[in-house]
Amino acid sequence: MFKKILIANRGEIACRVIKTAKKMGIATVAVFSDADRHALHVEMADEAVHIGPPPAAESYLLAERIIQACKETGAEAVHPGYGFLSERASFCSALEKEGIVFIGPKVKAIEAMGDKIESKKFANAASVSTVPGFLGVIEDADHAERIAAEIGYPVMIKASAGGGGKGMRIAWDSAEVRDGFERARSEAKSSFGDDRVFIEKFVVEPRHIEIQVLADSHGNAIYLGERECSIQRRNQKVVEEAPSPFLDERTRAAMGEQAVALAKAVDYQSAGTVEFIVDKDKNFYFLEMNTRLQVEHPVTELVTGVDLVEQMIRIAAGEKLTIRQEDVKLHGWAVESRLYAEDPYRNFLPSIGRLTRYRPPAEGRRGDIIVRNDTGVTEGAEISMFYDPMVAKLCTWAPTRARAIDAMSDALDEFVVDGIEHNIPFLSALMQHPRWREGRLSTGFIAEEYPDGFAPTEPTEEDKAVLAAVATAVELLRRDRLDRLQGRLAPHSGALKTEWVVKVNEDYLPVSVHDGMVSIPLEIDVSVNGGEVFTVSSDWRPGDAVWRGKVGTRAVSAQLRPLLNGVRIAWRGMSVSARAMLPRTAELERLMPVKLPPDTSRMLLCPMPGLVVSIAVSEGQEVKAGETLAVVEAMKMENVLRAERDLVVAKLNARPGDSLAVDAVIMEFA
Repeated sequence: MFKKILIANRGEIACRVIKTAKKMGIATVAVFSDADRHALHVEMADEAVHIGPPPAAESYLLAERIIQACKETGAEAVHPGYGFLSERASFCSALEKEGIVFIGPKVKAIEAMGDKIESKKFANAASVSTVPGFLGVIEDADHAERIAAEIGYPVMIKASAGGGGKGMRIAWDSAEVRDGFERARSEAKSSFGDDRVFIEKFVVEPRHIEIQVLADSHGNAIYLGERECSIQRRNQKVVEEAPSPFLDERTRAAMGEQAVALAKAVDYQSAGTVEFIVDKDKNFYFLEMNTRLQVEHPVTELVTGVDLVEQMIRIAAGEKLTIRQEDVKLHGWAVESRLYAEDPYRNFLPSIGRLTRYRPPAEGRRGDIIVRNDTGVTEGAEISMFYDPMVAKLCTWAPTRARAIDAMSDALDEFVVDGIEHNIPFLSALMQHPRWREGRLSTGFIAEEYPDGFAPTEPTEEDKAVLAAVATAVELLRRDRLDRLQGRLAPHSGALKTEWVVKVNEDYLPVSVHDGMVSIPLEIDVSVNGGEVFTVSSDWRPGDAVWRGKVGTRAVSAQLRPLLNGVRIAWRGMSVSARAMLPRTAELERLMPVKLPPDTSRMLLCPMPGLVVSIAVSEGQEVKAGETLAVVEAMKMENVLRAERDLVVAKLNARPGDSLAVDAVIMEFA
């Protein structure tokens, strides 16, 4: 077994590998760029080596820097994580020449499967069912348009060296093919240094289901069930689960056997994933093989009990698999939510900044559920514009799918993140979505269910009663605490006020307090809007970010953030302002004028912090609705900003190469 390994990666996956290495008694070496000098993976490792400036192309993607770090520290092997150099055959080959072990497959398998074009050719030769498409190199946009017409719309344009949703576009007509070809090629070149793209038929109503395989250097190979990865946005996975709610045992076995056969055909040696597109009739088509550890590997670990990182290390060290196919049993259900630094209310555009508060839910077993959080940040860390926007992977396991989803809902409600915009509100709302809970999924789920973008979930009447009760409990404790502070000139006297009005967003709800103790822990009996009396109990203290307690028979975990004369409550994908006040105050509050936001309809605002790639118009130019105005890049994704209506450009406020903050004015219109 190795004595020391180097992790050629950053963020949560570097921390994940370090945890298993420590468990196995293996020393670890981290590498870091200038942007990651104080990152969590650097602190966790036994040693750390600086490898360059923040851009990945000048640090994490430089194989020679990684090899030099191995020589300096005496690391015998390298774990590449995912992304960066993890599927670069030249990196694996360079390590072998230096006598350093690559903790992953051999060069042959990476070359055969790591390139999407070559892998499809290989799969076709091996009689594996694949999606119809053109696997040759596409010369230009005209060539792309001819190929798309031959295949038939819709088509998917994909970067050959791609991953993580980068360099991928769906085209429904010739105009979208031309634009998508240029965007995909540009993104592929900037993200992977390889601008080759290919085109294939886009399967309508597809599910993305993948099979996890393990294979050693002694000819043994097994599959560890499947992962359902159909909840995607812009071709990037958002929520995954294991097993799939769609597959039956027969289909699972057929997909698993095909995945193992493919792995054996390329002499695969490590953990790998064979991805399939599955249609509504359970027909499955080989999509690609990822010759690395997947982001979503924790859900497989939770349902099988197998540490995939440990298996990768043992296989790389030459050990035989000790797990046989008949040993693999799927227990319970696991769900993973990817926490991204992006604004769900602005079409999920990237967000950067410092984590002023970062407090995940407690990990471990809670009764018959398990909570796990794979992360690479701590409170005070900075989310930069140079890398992927994923902050953490929150996972829950339970005996059934419904219980695992409910456990995820509770864990998301307890996950406190401030300082950046993030997608927790969307994830929380998704967990309550009827179609998700029923398991009726496809890769178009988010686009179909949120066609106009995501907005906070509107509370039902029952939800409003819960929110009003929580707001009342918080206000009573706040006032009680003020009354107990020393030096108060005039604490209140007399009985506790029993009649209140809570303004939940724009609704005024009367709340009556019938009985109870205003203390910590708190327990009061209330009624809302003249309804039934129920008990509110909690051990919440003023200043706590999460209110945990019971409202009637309902267990509630909600996040509280102070507002002027009230609180903002985030719960189950809802985000409401709640102000508890005395009836006379509420009567007067109704008369207050409403302040309207400024009119920005004559401006193009930068939707997220990013770099201006190009400006497509000039001052005085007339532009038609739908035409491109500018392209802004953030976190390796190019975002095309188009005109929403016919207009005339009056003034340009930004130039290509400018770094802009969110809501910076790019141009003004006449």
